[in-house]
Amino acid sequence: MDFQTAVRTCFQKYATIAGRARRSEYWWFVLFIFAGNVVLGLVDQIVFGSAQVLSGIFGLATLVPSVCVAGRRLHDTGRSAWWLLLIVIPLIGFLVLLWWFVQKGTDGSNEFGPDPLAGEPAPVPR
Repeated sequence: MDFQTAVRTCFQKYATIAGRARRSEYWWFVLFIFAGNVVLGLVDQIVFGSAQVLSGIFGLATLVPSVCVAGRRLHDTGRSAWWLLLIVIPLIGFLVLLWWFVQKGTDGSNEFGPDPLAGEPAPVPR
């Protein structure tokens, strides 16, 4: 999955935690958010001084898709999205989540859906 496809997919699934996200989808979206914050932070610094107007709006606009793609990434590794709550544990929670985010997803279908790399058809919702 390339950069543009990953960003488009994350915004199309704006508030969807169901399903699975490949590593490339997650990490391209993380790069998009990082780059957006850097660029808008510089623009804020030039235009508004110390006020973070544009980067604040960008952060709010990307908060929900960021949480959702992280949940789908955990689903790909066979874990529930509730594990995202580990982030409230300083440093340890971040490191554990980072380790899970870089791991390869489970091969084949798991309880969260078909393998996104295998190209399996998505199950029909009931």
